[in-house]
Amino acid sequence: MIRTVLTEIGVFLIPFAVYAIFLIATRAGVTLPASWPLDMLAKLTLAALVLVIASFVLLAEYTGAPPNSTYVPAHIDEHGRLVPGAEHE
Repeated sequence: MIRTVLTEIGVFLIPFAVYAIFLIATRAGVTLPASWPLDMLAKLTLAALVLVIASFVLLAEYTGAPPNSTYVPAHIDEHGRLVPGAEHE
């Protein structure tokens, strides 16, 4: 779960990192408040939200168990060994 949350935070930060790289490349001054106007921050935030929503949709669509599969939870077999949980079709 933590990996998914960190991935989404990373996806959210992509537009801001690209803009910061652009400012560095153009020598505009990354740390100057004038380089980060409110309208640009709004555009970057909107782009970040679109990326996060798209990544949520892709995550829901292309990950997880196949349809109509059955989850068998982890259990101890007759020899006393732990058998990890798995999906069975």
